[in-house]
Order: sequence, then structure tokens, then C-alpha cells
Amino acid sequence: MPPVFAHGRLRLYLLKLLDEAPRHGYEVIRLLEERFQGLYAPSAGTVYPRLAKLEAEGLVTYATEGGRKVYSITEAGRAELADRGGELADLELEIRDSVSELAAEIRDDVRGAAGDLRREMRAAAASASATPVEDESWKAAKEELRKAKQEWKEQARRAKDESRRAREEAQQARRQAKEAQERAREEVQRIAAQLQEQFSRTGGMIGSLAGAWLGNGGSAAPRTPTAPGPAGWSWAEDLEPTADPARDLDRLLDRFRDDIRDAARDHGVTPAQLSEARAHLAAAAARIEAGLRPA
Repeated sequence: MPPVFAHGRLRLYLLKLLDEAPRHGYEVIRLLEERFQGLYAPSAGTVYPRLAKLEAEGLVTYATEGGRKVYSITEAGRAELADRGGELADLELEIRDSVSELAAEIRDDVRGAAGDLRREMRAAAASASATPVEDESWKAAKEELRKAKQEWKEQARRAKDESRRAREEAQQARRQAKEAQERAREEVQRIAAQLQEQFSRTGGMIGSLAGAWLGNGGSAAPRTPTAPGPAGWSWAEDLEPTADPARDLDRLLDRFRDDIRDAARDHGVTPAQLSEARAHLAAAAARIEAGLRPA
């Protein structure tokens, strides 16, 4: 059987698959099997060393997710794909030709095996006499032919089912990833709206707390509180939200703590200011905690 990929072509095709989407090694193997309609599946010993070599050359990178390495193409990898666009187009044609050749070889093997069995049956029939033993040999040969045909049909069915399952699993994985992204975005928006509502009830507690208590006594100059705008808070607006609302809240609290510490370091703190700050912090903590509890 001729090689499925010519020298260096599997490396190029791995870059193409990773350019479509980040994938782990097992997913690459399954996707190659699907592209070849179940007629060819590279081994782990073929795919993983090539992925490691691409990573060493800086053409791909990986992140560990759930104990697996998920590979992604780098800008250098995309540049190589762009430079070899014509070669990649030829490779797509070669893959289609390889699929046709593999299918033809399987058909030839099946025809050859069936022909050999038929010849053996004819030879057995020609030399058979009417004895019960020879009749049993004829029946056994027919049964072997029937079993062989059944096995070939079963192999073809399994290959078709495997290809269909691979396509369905890939589609399901894409749907699940999209749904997870949407859920994360909705959760961030929900928490942000909930926090904004709670902050509105406190009269801009966190955004203006430092100015409120530093202006109550002593020689320190009061800090001007930041008022919320109609579309949200300008305080800490440089903190871009992530897909983890709990992490975003931690970042907001870190920013709040740093702002209060800076104000105290710049202006000093009197006992009266400390008492006033404690009261404001207690009120803010109670309101935020109540807002974070499930309804």
C-alpha cells in the first residue's frame, strides 16, 4: 500500500488542523480518521512526536487542560501555512486520491478473498462424491462463505458508524464550547448588574468611601468621591472582566483595598476617621454580602 502522506506532508496537515481550532492529540487522530472516512487512522506514535517537533520549532504551542495538552497554532505556524498555500491545496487533492486508493485496495482484497473461496468451493464440489461426509464438506464451505460475507458487511458498517460518531462528537464539542462561553458571559453580566444595583443602594459606597471618611476631620484634604455615570461605574473601569465572576470580584476588592491604603498613606488616619471608616466598611460589607446571597 502506498504511504498515505508523502514526506513532510503530515506535518503540514497538522498545522492546517490546528489552524482550524485548538485540539489535543487524540482529537487530531480522530479527525484524521474522519477525513479518511475511517480507512486510515495514524497511531499516537506518529502524531505526538510530530506535534512535539512543531512545538519545539515554535510553530505551535500548548496549554494543559484536564491533564491533556491542547495544541494551538502560533503566528509563525500561520505564516508557514500562508507561504505553503499551494502545497496545501495539492495535499488536499492527495488526500482525496489516498482515500480512493485505500478504498480500491480494500475492494480488491475483498474480491480476491471471495474469489479464492469460490474457487476452493468449486474444487471441493468437483471432487466431491455423493457420500454424506462430502455433502457435509460442501455445506461447511457454503457456511464459511456466508460468514465471510457477513463479516465484511459488519466491518463496513462499523467503519461507517465510527466516521459518523466522529463527526457528531466534533459537532457536539463545538456546541458545548459555544454554550459554555455564552453561560460564562451571561454569568459575568448577571453578577455585574447585581453588584451595580447593590452599589446604587449604598449611594456609591465603594467608589466614594475613601473621600467620605477622610474628609471628616484632621488636617488631611478630603478626596472627591467618584460618582457613578448613567451607564455604570467609572471606578476601576480599567479592569476588564474575565470569564470567572468570582475572580473579577476579587480583583475589585483588591483595587478597593489598594485605593484605601493609598489614601491613608498619603493623608494619614486619625482615631475618629478610623471609627468612621469601620462603620462605613461594616455597612458596605453587609449590603454586598446580602446582594451575593441567592434570592
